[in-house]
Amino acid sequence: MLRLLHIENIAVIEQAEIAFDRGFNVLTGETGAGKSIVIDAISAILGERTYRDVIRTGAGHAFVSAVFDGVPDLPWFAENRVEYDPSELLVQREVYADGKNVCRVNGRPVTVAILKKLGGQLVNIHGQHDSQQLFDETKHLSYLDLFARNEAERTAYAACYERVLSLRRERERLTLDEGEKLRRVEALQYQLEEIGRAGLQPGEDEQLENRRKLLQNAEKLSEALTAAAMALSGGEDASGAVDLVGEADHALARIARYDEGLAALGERLSNLQYELEDVAGELRDHLDQMAYSGEELEQIESRLDVIHRLKRKYGGSVEEILQYAERAQRELDEITFSEERLAQLEKELAAATAEAKTAGLLLRATRQTAARAMETRLSQELAALDMPRAQFVCQLEETDLTPDGLDSLRFLMTANVGEALKPLSKVASGGELARIMLAIKNVLAEQDRVGTLIFDEVDAGVSGRAAQKVAEKLRAVSKNKQVLCVTHLPQIAAAADVHLLIAKTEREGRTYTQVTALDRPGRTREIARIIGGAEITETTLRSAGEMLQSDRDFS
Repeated sequence: MLRLLHIENIAVIEQAEIAFDRGFNVLTGETGAGKSIVIDAISAILGERTYRDVIRTGAGHAFVSAVFDGVPDLPWFAENRVEYDPSELLVQREVYADGKNVCRVNGRPVTVAILKKLGGQLVNIHGQHDSQQLFDETKHLSYLDLFARNEAERTAYAACYERVLSLRRERERLTLDEGEKLRRVEALQYQLEEIGRAGLQPGEDEQLENRRKLLQNAEKLSEALTAAAMALSGGEDASGAVDLVGEADHALARIARYDEGLAALGERLSNLQYELEDVAGELRDHLDQMAYSGEELEQIESRLDVIHRLKRKYGGSVEEILQYAERAQRELDEITFSEERLAQLEKELAAATAEAKTAGLLLRATRQTAARAMETRLSQELAALDMPRAQFVCQLEETDLTPDGLDSLRFLMTANVGEALKPLSKVASGGELARIMLAIKNVLAEQDRVGTLIFDEVDAGVSGRAAQKVAEKLRAVSKNKQVLCVTHLPQIAAAADVHLLIAKTEREGRTYTQVTALDRPGRTREIARIIGGAEITETTLRSAGEMLQSDRDFS
């Protein structure tokens, strides 16, 4: 669960530290006080997209950190080499004015994308506009699949479907009209002949470049090598270092019998003479290799020109050109023998399609079973949310092969007895839609390991007895999951275990938002404000007290 949230420099919140608890936590406050900013801060540490304009005016960066406890040892930790601490999980994120984001989990840096994969396993946020997604029938199947927990069947089908697509693409590539086929064959043959005439060898371009560089600087190299060789070997007019060291060695040899230390020096001089003779020999070898003609350099330039022209057409190196030739040859062979390959493809495609349909039928079976169970559970949830006559149906229909399987799905519903089932967009009011989404979220939450559910103003369009039912449902859900709820309904606020007040103040021409945990008197006053508005009267205070007492008796 989310135990502690620390916020710095996000919008009107300069600094806030919010302690949450198990059970049912509510956040209330005047419109514009900053309740949604708290939800945005939580979204940030879950890896959701966060823009730099959230940074408080005048600040260089925004910072959010969260402490979770009771987090299971998810595979995510091992996959991303982040140390797992069973006692607590620390998630941090900084957003800078230049758009840079710095994210850390238990002190280890991670990318925003990797953080998002973790965030989806920690918290589930249901925003006030999410209910509108129920009108999008393309999303209905994903809700059913989440309830069915059929990841294995969906993965197996996806692999089969991708095989079918791959074979279809290959078939389309080979199914050319005769004119197009002839043009492509001629183009490929020309390219292969051009590359073949060049007779390229791997690494040839690098060797030629090195040789050209050597020949272009041959005169400078020759002069330097000659000077070095002369310094060592000498010439007609002067002795070189080899001869001079040899003379020094002979001189010491004549007097070595008088001083034992001189013998060691003489041996070192002898070794030095041998080493200098070796170096001089290698210099002469280099000079011999420097012999070249202008014709050789011209041939190298011509060869490199051929290679560069091919590089502009077929790749950035000789190796890439040769790889292009291999691909072109394979394509040419495919077209040349396309009739035979097409016949083979048809067989492979038929087999792959049959395999995909088999996998799709197995996936459909999981969906059919889950659809009946989901209908039952949603009917129970809706009844608990003051919609006892609602009838909810998952209408599965068969389709051809699609990325999602062999099925399409849409939710149908009737809210009143005697009315025909219709799509949600035709029958659900705003308040009903909010309760349907709440019911779906509750049902799906039973299927996952996410420990915290956040509901951001899910009470839109709900009032009276329905509001009380929503409050009771949220409190019931909080028995097994931590629930955080931003609300404007007194019924929901009264049902909470922890009540946090978001309030906005002004100091020295700046706006600040504060978060305060309310005690019983504070809760009474805040609920009275929600009931009656800005003017709190004895009547609204009494009503608020009765709500809190009623909720205590209920719990």
